[in-house]
Amino acid sequence: MMQEIYISTDVETDGPIPGPHSMLSFGSAAYTADKTLLAIFSANLTTLPGATADPKTAAWWATQPEAWAACRMNTEPAEQVMPRYVRWLKSLPGRPVFVAYPAGFDFLFVYWYLMRFAGESPFSHSALDIKSFAMAMLGTDYRASTKRNMPKRWFDKLPHTHVALDDAIEQGALFCNMLQENRKPR
Repeated sequence: MMQEIYISTDVETDGPIPGPHSMLSFGSAAYTADKTLLAIFSANLTTLPGATADPKTAAWWATQPEAWAACRMNTEPAEQVMPRYVRWLKSLPGRPVFVAYPAGFDFLFVYWYLMRFAGESPFSHSALDIKSFAMAMLGTDYRASTKRNMPKRWFDKLPHTHVALDDAIEQGALFCNMLQENRKPR
């Protein structure tokens, strides 16, 4: 059986759901279980025809000028990016597993864009949520399983910038640290 490759992915959007709103950028960091970073992928996307920015999301972006500028540079149409992303995923030396924090939001956009613009999802229709994994490891309620309540040892000194690739790398390292600890004999 092929090894699993954990594809830590972060998206930046201009609203809460795909279609009426656009995915502005996304970044993926491909990790093995031992936290080896195999490859990265990132792209900034043009907005969807007819989509509009959500006012609340636009107000948040106004507080993040550097991240906004980063996600609007060198934009490309999704119909060019998503097939390229599928080829990248398929080129990895293992089966891709989508990982995100929170997976419910990031996967919603990535899956929708994959199906619409590439016609397939190498992830199938499932994703691994880091927060849910933390809930199980910590034995806490879901709402208490936030980053501020997680042990400091799970975190590497990596930036969280709201630039999709930076955040994907940071969250992938977090996941791998959790995975390694969870797999230790008890």
